[in-house]
Amino acid sequence: MSARCIMVLGTSSGAGKSWLATALCRHYARQGLKVAPFKAQNMSNNARVVPDLAGGMGEIGAAQYFQALAARAAPEVRMNPLLLKPEADTHSQVVLLGQVSAALTALPWRARSAQVWPQIAAALDALRADNDVVVIEGAGSPAEINLMDSDIVNLRVARHADARCLLVTDIDRGGAFAHLYGTWALLPEPERARIRGFVLNKFRGDAALLAPAPEQLERLTGVPTVAVLPMRFGHGLPEEDGVFDDRPVAAAQPLPVLQAKMASSEGVVSTSSYSKDSSLDRAPRRIAIVPYPRISNLDEFQPLKNLPGVQLTWARTPAQLAGADWIVLPGSKATAADLAWLRAQRLDAAIAAHAGQGGAVLGICGGLQMLGEALIDQHGVESQGEADGNVDGNAPGLGLLPLVTSFAPHKTVRRTQARFGPATGAWAPLAGVPVAGYEIHSGHTAQHPAMAAKGDVAHELIPHIAWQNTAGNVLGVYLHGLFEDAGVLQALFGAQAPTLDAAFERLADEIERAFAPGVLQAPIGP
Repeated sequence: MSARCIMVLGTSSGAGKSWLATALCRHYARQGLKVAPFKAQNMSNNARVVPDLAGGMGEIGAAQYFQALAARAAPEVRMNPLLLKPEADTHSQVVLLGQVSAALTALPWRARSAQVWPQIAAALDALRADNDVVVIEGAGSPAEINLMDSDIVNLRVARHADARCLLVTDIDRGGAFAHLYGTWALLPEPERARIRGFVLNKFRGDAALLAPAPEQLERLTGVPTVAVLPMRFGHGLPEEDGVFDDRPVAAAQPLPVLQAKMASSEGVVSTSSYSKDSSLDRAPRRIAIVPYPRISNLDEFQPLKNLPGVQLTWARTPAQLAGADWIVLPGSKATAADLAWLRAQRLDAAIAAHAGQGGAVLGICGGLQMLGEALIDQHGVESQGEADGNVDGNAPGLGLLPLVTSFAPHKTVRRTQARFGPATGAWAPLAGVPVAGYEIHSGHTAQHPAMAAKGDVAHELIPHIAWQNTAGNVLGVYLHGLFEDAGVLQALFGAQAPTLDAAFERLADEIERAFAPGVLQAPIGP
């Protein structure tokens, strides 16, 4: 078997490559084909835990994880062989085939390509040998001429896979036809022939008004515009890397209005999308998430956006925390630096005031570490130099949990199943609830011994993973994926979000309606 390859390139980041690749994965899977996604290099702090090649666990970008699910394939490290996780403005942690590589992390950006290309090519070749179709996602733009000599993710991959390419652009930004033409014009002559179709994404209005631009563009380039995809809000997929739209999907309206629409024949929301019970009456209405500069795994909050009666917002200032039922401190790729940022925004005092008044606070992974009394960094894991603000990894925490975190060079990467112990207060609905998720962290957290001697003890709800304060309103967990667990959603909200599989089906339906006849079949035909 040697898979046919279709590649999604973009005129820029955020053009729609990730979601279009996801939709294509489900489309080809629905044809009864064996499908795998691939992205040679992903730069993102949104990562998922998957099997590696040595029988252990490793990390890949979240986008390829979800594309694998859309393809009805088991996610694994070959689907994203190189993952760059930004830790500061001037450097990223390099993850090769699921594992952190200190040697590659220390190399300059351009010096890495020669060393990693053999592994990237081998991963792609192996996927092609095992599948009928490989859907490849590019990165940024293929016309970044300053990077072409060290390219390992766009044109070099397209050549290696002999891929047929679609070039997608975000028409909502304006200048879409110039973006498409300029990208095509900057490609080397042989690579232009790989572009089999232009795709206009995020279009609002009457597509007939685009004429005669698509025809003029085809005369200039020889490439047809093969699809016009509508602007969509609330497609149900986790956010694209580094992008967060805090417009709610199902929760833009108060719950009574939403329920009225569900009951109406004219309603835009179907009752089949959700299961609900009377516990929604006590569920939080507004959840504020603090988005520090190095936030990680923001995709795990997508289910909250899909829940009825819940408003999910970013809070970057103390004023934006006002009125929140919950405050969530998410994961961080640079906990000490993000804690320093949080203090600089004076969010620390606002969070403490919220907790002091009995408001619920949840810290996940790096957020858990911030909630403790202290961060200890004897190995310099969290420290940053002058170029990145001279951040010391040793720092006092927010003091909302009597815990201390010590950072170590070795990273914990694993999937975890557990059961919550006797939770109390705001988090009492979690008591006894089984939960499945994943861990990606370098810190090790434990009870602060001096505080324990004085009687201030954190209540450990899951050994080494979850702790709660005595008052019951502050909870810290190392487990990512909490809100992707159906049991947790039911316990906390009395509701279930629409499934990811339903979102994949809708995306496939959408592209099958939008693409010109025969276009989607062409890459896998004879």
